[in-house]
Amino acid sequence: MATKKYVYYFGPDGADGSASMKNLLGGKGANIAEMCNLGIPVPAGFTISTEACVEYFSSGGKWPKGMADEVKKNLARLEKAMGKKFGDPSNPLLVSVRSGSRASMPGMMDTVLNLGLNDATIGGLIEKAGADRFAWDSYRRFITMFSDVVLNVERVKFERILDKRKEEAGVMADTGLGVDHLKKLVAEFKELVVKETGNPFPQDPAEQMNMSINAVFGSWHNKRAIEYRRLYNLPESWGTAVNIQAMVFGNMGENSGTGVAFTRDPSTGDRRFFGEFLFNAQGEDVVAGIRTPLSIEQMGDRIPQAKADLDRIYQKLEKHYRDMLDIEFTVENGKLYMLQNRVGKRTAEAAVRIAVEMAGERLITKEEAVMRVFPEQLDQLLHETIDPKAKLEVLSKGLPASPGAGVGRVVFTAEEAIEMAAKGEKVILVRQETSPEDIGGMNAAQGILTATGGMTSHAAVVARGMGKCCVAGAAAIKISEHAGLFTVGSVAVHRGDWITLDGSTGRVILGKAPLVKPTLSEDYKTLMKWADTFRKLKVRTNADTPHDAKTARGFGAEGIGLCRTEHMFFEGDRIISVREMILADTVEARHKALAKLLPMQKSDFIGIFEAMDGLPVTIRLLDPPLHEFLPKEEGDFAVLAKDLGLSMVDLKHRANSLHEFNPMLGHRGCRLGITFPEIYDMQTRAIFEAACDLGKRGMKVSPEIMIPLVAHVKELKILRERVKEVGEQVMEETGVKLKYTIGTMIELPRAAITADQIAPEADFFSFGTNDLTQTTFGLSRDDSGRFLPHYVIVGILPEDPFVSIDRDGVGAMIRLGVAKGRSVKPQLKVGICGEHGGDPSSVEFCHEVGFDYVSCSPYRVPIARLAAAQAAIKEAIEKKKSAKAPAKASAKPVAKKAAKKAVAQKPVVKKAVKANGKAKKGKR
Repeated sequence: MATKKYVYYFGPDGADGSASMKNLLGGKGANIAEMCNLGIPVPAGFTISTEACVEYFSSGGKWPKGMADEVKKNLARLEKAMGKKFGDPSNPLLVSVRSGSRASMPGMMDTVLNLGLNDATIGGLIEKAGADRFAWDSYRRFITMFSDVVLNVERVKFERILDKRKEEAGVMADTGLGVDHLKKLVAEFKELVVKETGNPFPQDPAEQMNMSINAVFGSWHNKRAIEYRRLYNLPESWGTAVNIQAMVFGNMGENSGTGVAFTRDPSTGDRRFFGEFLFNAQGEDVVAGIRTPLSIEQMGDRIPQAKADLDRIYQKLEKHYRDMLDIEFTVENGKLYMLQNRVGKRTAEAAVRIAVEMAGERLITKEEAVMRVFPEQLDQLLHETIDPKAKLEVLSKGLPASPGAGVGRVVFTAEEAIEMAAKGEKVILVRQETSPEDIGGMNAAQGILTATGGMTSHAAVVARGMGKCCVAGAAAIKISEHAGLFTVGSVAVHRGDWITLDGSTGRVILGKAPLVKPTLSEDYKTLMKWADTFRKLKVRTNADTPHDAKTARGFGAEGIGLCRTEHMFFEGDRIISVREMILADTVEARHKALAKLLPMQKSDFIGIFEAMDGLPVTIRLLDPPLHEFLPKEEGDFAVLAKDLGLSMVDLKHRANSLHEFNPMLGHRGCRLGITFPEIYDMQTRAIFEAACDLGKRGMKVSPEIMIPLVAHVKELKILRERVKEVGEQVMEETGVKLKYTIGTMIELPRAAITADQIAPEADFFSFGTNDLTQTTFGLSRDDSGRFLPHYVIVGILPEDPFVSIDRDGVGAMIRLGVAKGRSVKPQLKVGICGEHGGDPSSVEFCHEVGFDYVSCSPYRVPIARLAAAQAAIKEAIEKKKSAKAPAKASAKPVAKKAAKKAVAQKPVVKKAVKANGKAKKGKR
């Protein structure tokens, strides 16, 4: 039996892996292997697989059997390729140890550079390199990184010593320190390690490597990596690969350096090589934002051959991968080495432009272009921008690291940002530079401002991935976190003061700047036009006003899937008539109040029908319990008593009679229509009168009337007859004949289970997944916020079921309801309303189950359109794969017949691919 392979080599003679092995080698390891296979100059090394990491954790922190031998074998192969020996005092091989998940997690896990240095090997490094300063600089960097990552000695303690030595030497940058300063730093750093750990700094290179591998494995479970996975829905089960690679040195002098670049602009999508470079530096200096870097063009001014090689390689890589790439490289004594490449994180604007332009360049197909944009990203395109007409007090200007505008109160720590955002405050996170530990605060903030760092710094890369605006490298800003302020010249901005960031221009503005709605680009319109040709699901909107309806139509909505009539009751003075109706103690009094509401509701429906201009409109009759419309405060009760001519005692008695212990499961929805039929009669009459009036004007209106919270078919049967009776009466009175439908919401488990009984009385089903989730789980959405986040953190639930459909439980109810409903009415129209209809994963589920449409809030319509297109494209790809797969042996006739019957009763749902991002919770 062959032993399992855990370690995969890469080098100038080729690699054991390739880009297709991302799940096993992680993104970094797979792409390094691919570059080696393409003949691109890459320092040799080897990758320890993600499987090794998973087994390491499952065995309580022990390496899998055979892995140690594989590491030794591949290290020997690496030594041969580089012509150096690991731990050799005269000709030492130094390596980097880096993480590498299958999905890019920039800065979230750990890295150690210059590993293999000790008090003996530094002499050999000096002799081979002929550069004392470079060697001692590398040694102090190694002690800092190893101690921070492996020994858990805080990095800031080393930086304080470094800052003190720079001050003594009278230099601003660490590049100004001489050999003697660096030697002293190394000695002081080693003393710090002894003080903090009680042990001397490890001198055995083999021990250093083993400890570093364990630390990088362990970083999969560090706080920032856990938070990043939570934000981007990445599974904990993946684990990380570990990449061990021969060091090449960008800190060997002025013809050496390190850089990060993108094959296209990650902010705008512009087709230009975009990057930054630091001379005499190592890679951490660029991404950490410690020094403000130079542009990639300035690199070419001083080392033109390396720049020419870089141009040739990036073009080759982009053509090979057919995508915009993020690349890291080092120049050692004028020679270029590629360290890694990955698909680059980009803003929504850039994602759309790159996808459309690459399709135009015939690098990718239109289907691939549609698949290249995450649906949730489109939300960024709808962000507001600063009003160009506004008078602004610009404090400073930095680099436009991530576009958009952010307005908020100043905070200086991630913890402050999280705490204030939880209270509903909008905040701007202001940092000297961000670090991976700031991920939670960056997510909570409206925008990020840093005093140092460049366009490829941690702040810039993470902000672009999150869709947050970011201004980086605003050098004029002097931050005093201790004093709780930052200054720009003579102006001081304190913690809690309002500022505005313009991530598109780099401006930092004092106060709250006015914002305006964005304009959507031609590239966006092109991409969405392509998406619409691929999708099968229709996309409607949830809209209660003509304004919302017009907004949604502008975003491509094909009708209204949910118009909540109760929201109209809160408009203007009509709430008084609503309360009069609710508190009426006789049918006559209730009819009197409803007569006042009728023209108001009719006017509402006319406005919505006009806005939708012939598109379908589904109107849900009154759903919430009546007590929701009553005042909450004592003073409001007094005003209401006066308006209605009642005493406070009488009024409160009537109000108390409506009290329910569990109103979510109480007297609401169709139960109101059964017990107070005059309420639904009034709403039905308003709908039909509005539609008939518009019909007389030549407008085509086909109202869809929806009965909520049906649990039993008899409820629907009674109310359906009532709606038909009123509707027919109005059509007879007006002389206008309308085409209309009457359907129901499936939002209770009993309704799903008895859907075959309900379907004959329904023209359509609309799944109310918010209430269906509540009643399936047996929890309250309004109260579950106290514990559901914890359920997600500890892994009980993969995510909040009110954000994305719980496929195993709620999804099973939906599949059952659809299958049973269509078993008696095959052409039954089926849709979904509520914010699940705007969640990409839930949209994909609806496509798989065979829905006709989804409905969501206006601003999520583009997201649903793109998600629906991607679901259809994925299905087509799977069908092609199935068609190419070799046919399996035929099943026995009896088994085939049984299988066919089972499929007819319960559609099989393929496992979905999770999309990034979460939808916001919507109303019922």
